[in-house]
Amino acid sequence: MNNIYSCKETMSDAQLFEAQFDELVTELTKRDYQDPVLADALGRLREVLIYNTPGGKRNRGLSVIGSLRELLPPSQLTQDTVQRALVVGWCIELLQAFFLVADDIMDGSVTRRGNPCWYKKREIGLDAINDSFLLEGAIYRLLRRHCRDQPYYVHLLELFNEVAFQTELGQALDLMTSPPGNIDLSRFTMERYKAIVKYKTSFYSFYLPVAAAMYMAGISCEQEHSNAKHILFEMGEFFQIQDDYLDCYGDPAVTGKIGTDIQDNKCSWLVVTAMGIMNAEQKAKLEEFYGRNDDASVEKVKELYQALQMPEVYQRYEEESYLRLQKLIADHAKNLPHSIFLNFAKKIYNRKK
Repeated sequence: MNNIYSCKETMSDAQLFEAQFDELVTELTKRDYQDPVLADALGRLREVLIYNTPGGKRNRGLSVIGSLRELLPPSQLTQDTVQRALVVGWCIELLQAFFLVADDIMDGSVTRRGNPCWYKKREIGLDAINDSFLLEGAIYRLLRRHCRDQPYYVHLLELFNEVAFQTELGQALDLMTSPPGNIDLSRFTMERYKAIVKYKTSFYSFYLPVAAAMYMAGISCEQEHSNAKHILFEMGEFFQIQDDYLDCYGDPAVTGKIGTDIQDNKCSWLVVTAMGIMNAEQKAKLEEFYGRNDDASVEKVKELYQALQMPEVYQRYEEESYLRLQKLIADHAKNLPHSIFLNFAKKIYNRKK
């Protein structure tokens, strides 16, 4: 893989990260298993990797090398260290791809990143379930091949296993709270919403990349990881609330997906917050139209949101969240570079997709 670094002085982290992907696809599909009887399966793996892994914002993956650069002095950022950070970053993108392929099936989604969901492609269907397993399996192949001789290898294995399980528990909470065809808005409480966000989003999207970089930098102290969680969970909560807002108010041409939270009966921040400020008549209308899969019902819910001035409520929340984040960084990042968290914050606050 040294050819990636032949012009490393002029390549940004994002360019290095992009260049690494093709190498990893080749490694997984041509250099790992070479049994000729697996040719068709490995060809399928290649298709699955290329269709589902790149194409997102890559914030999670790039945050590994970005955080590591803040934690280690330049003299310790050797070519091999940078390469391993890029690989671990792609492992996080693979975990994201694994979750999204499965999540799109469960939600009955139509598009992802501006393209048809993988399971919606011709001749794929529910075979996509096994394809999601291939994406997950690829994570541990890469970690083993690139990090097995490193002192932090076991930490990374435990981290990925733990975070994957926590995310799956969050998904279980989400599915149980919003079962299709069983609309019961009494389940939609802020306590339940925050639990779903913490486990389904915050651990893997925010804590995982920073924690991976911390372990790679030799920081395994539980207290420091706990301090990082305090800050990153606030970011994760805001990120999901922002995602919920964009599902309703974002431009599909920009977000790359068509919002379906209202018709999917999702326990989103918009509906939970709206329920807290509605009068009895508005609640009755919400119960009548929420979770119905027709355009007229969706429009009725959006009219209720407009009457409650939900865009303005969201803008106030965003400003308050940023102030809370500043305080959390001051209180909990005494031994960690503030720039790790501030760099993350720049990527998510005021985003449009």
